[in-house]
Amino acid sequence: MATWLKGAPVAAALSEKMKRDIEELRAAGVTPTLAILRVGERADDISYERGAVKRCGSVGVAVRSAVLPEDVDSDTFFSVLENLNTDDSVHGILMFRPLPKHLDEEAARRRLRPAKDVDGCTDASLAGVFANTRIGFAPCTAQAAMEILRFYGVDCAGKKAAVIGRSLVVGRPVSMMLMHENATVVTCHTRTPDVPSITRQADIVIACSGQMESVGAAYVREGQTVIDVGIAWNEEKGKLCGDVCAGEVEPVVDALTPVPGGVGAVTACVLVSHVVEAAKSKCFH
Repeated sequence: MATWLKGAPVAAALSEKMKRDIEELRAAGVTPTLAILRVGERADDISYERGAVKRCGSVGVAVRSAVLPEDVDSDTFFSVLENLNTDDSVHGILMFRPLPKHLDEEAARRRLRPAKDVDGCTDASLAGVFANTRIGFAPCTAQAAMEILRFYGVDCAGKKAAVIGRSLVVGRPVSMMLMHENATVVTCHTRTPDVPSITRQADIVIACSGQMESVGAAYVREGQTVIDVGIAWNEEKGKLCGDVCAGEVEPVVDALTPVPGGVGAVTACVLVSHVVEAAKSKCFH
């Protein structure tokens, strides 16, 4: 049976480090501040916002919410974004996406300053992930997966890793981050033939395709570490499930993240840590 790689201890360790950093910032007269820019009332956005606000409050990071109506006009939206960009008291901006279709999301990503892009959605931030430089920040969910591996002592160097999914939010950035840790990485997607034959060869499997319970027993073998990034509501089972069919995979592999309580429990904490890092960079450099 697999060891559960729970997210709570990882988040707690990150929070302790943040508290020390925040004490240093407050001594310098700086309060790390996150601005949340949300358009409309999407349930998943509100749920993530609630978690982020709670996590901010637990470590002493201030939050400002800019909530705009679903039908906000483009000029108003970009004016609010630019005000947050230029407000020196705001250290990080979380811009919820997707934006309504009448707003130019690509233009919004271009306008968001990488130094404040704490969710890693700008081209500059993603370029920083690719080049392994300190431009912007990595996407929070991708980094959360890596934080779990690091916390539980999973050494990526020399290991084979298979990533199922190629989104800019998780799949592609986490593939690059694994490579930076000296893993040999194969990124699988919808056009990849015989994905199970690839994942069975891997030492580390990151499931992030967004296809609920699509990774079953045929995808895994003994000795593997599996990170389940997916989360969706299973109507039939009446509970949250990930991309991994835990009932099939847990008896086989060495280690597995639970859903809920795994990657998601770390993601909001990573977001807040990015705000603190942004404040430190502005204050001390």
